[in-house]
Amino acid sequence: MKGYIALISILIITAVIILAALSAGLLGVSEADLGLEKNQSSIAYYLALACVEEALQQIHDLDTFVGSNNLPLNNGTCSYTVSSQGGGNRTIIASGNFLNIIRKIKAITSQVSPTITVTSWQEVADF
Repeated sequence: MKGYIALISILIITAVIILAALSAGLLGVSEADLGLEKNQSSIAYYLALACVEEALQQIHDLDTFVGSNNLPLNNGTCSYTVSSQGGGNRTIIASGNFLNIIRKIKAITSQVSPTITVTSWQEVADF
């Protein structure tokens, strides 16, 4: 009888240890997925940032510039649109896409000549 109690106790303790090990392993996998997704989201943000910078370069090169463009960059893409509200007021909307993760930036200028003055620059959920 004492042998059966010891055997059942060992089986229960072993089951608890296996469950704890599996839980820790699954938690580690979840954390790794979150870290990877955060990294991919950062890349999408930097792609959007690159397109805002490209749009500002286009405005710098031609202060009447309005229009759109798509750029393939670093295994992802970005796109931007520059619209004019008159004078030096321009609105730039840009989005970066990396592995279907999309980040968006909106920038507004109040002056484009002789220098560009950016009055607003923020990440947005939607345009």
